[in-house]
Amino acid sequence: MMNTEILKTYNFHSIVPFNFQKDTIISIDLTENNTELHSLDLLNVEMMDEYVSRKIKETNAVCAVGGYLENRYIYRTTKHFQQSKEPRSIHLGVDVWAKAGTSVHAPMFGKVHSFANNNNIGDYGPTIILEHTLAGNTFYTLYGHLNLECLESLYEGKIIETGEKIAEFGNYPINGNWSPHLHFQVITDMLENKGDFPGVCEPSRKEYFREICLDGNILLGLDDTLTNN
Repeated sequence: MMNTEILKTYNFHSIVPFNFQKDTIISIDLTENNTELHSLDLLNVEMMDEYVSRKIKETNAVCAVGGYLENRYIYRTTKHFQQSKEPRSIHLGVDVWAKAGTSVHAPMFGKVHSFANNNNIGDYGPTIILEHTLAGNTFYTLYGHLNLECLESLYEGKIIETGEKIAEFGNYPINGNWSPHLHFQVITDMLENKGDFPGVCEPSRKEYFREICLDGNILLGLDDTLTNN
């Protein structure tokens, strides 16, 4: 079964057009420890977009990152994550915030597993899931909050070359009504899902999903101290 040690053996192509070893990036904390969030209207996407954009500009960064296994305060106000007795708040992917239109590229050779427009408020919006094989192990990469046009020429089984542009960061409200960013997730078992997969889980299921959703920082080439919790 695919694991993080196998992933670390491969030199993945850049998924976004930033050099995380040289460019300035900023980590954004979306947990309750970030008291700045307490004064924001978290349901106001323009306000959240202004907050993220200001953080990037203040540090002369090319983008902001964050999220793997982060227990997110922001989901407390979104109905999409409050549909069970135990609200979902543990983020299972890595987010990269940048301008709408930022290109998204395949990290390695693969094929289209599935795709969909998950167009509920707070959901992924346009979503692509690729299937890959490495060292005899199959795994999947999910790309959420994309532009709608990226879905037009797709079909299940379509071959995707290493480094091929597959999408762009979508803008709100098309991207699920979020500040423009990429939700990137590595999945070892699709659990029979197509075009969608939980990107957030209940705190009690964190360890279960940690085994299924591996650390996307490895493929992104990010320092995991910036985005791991």
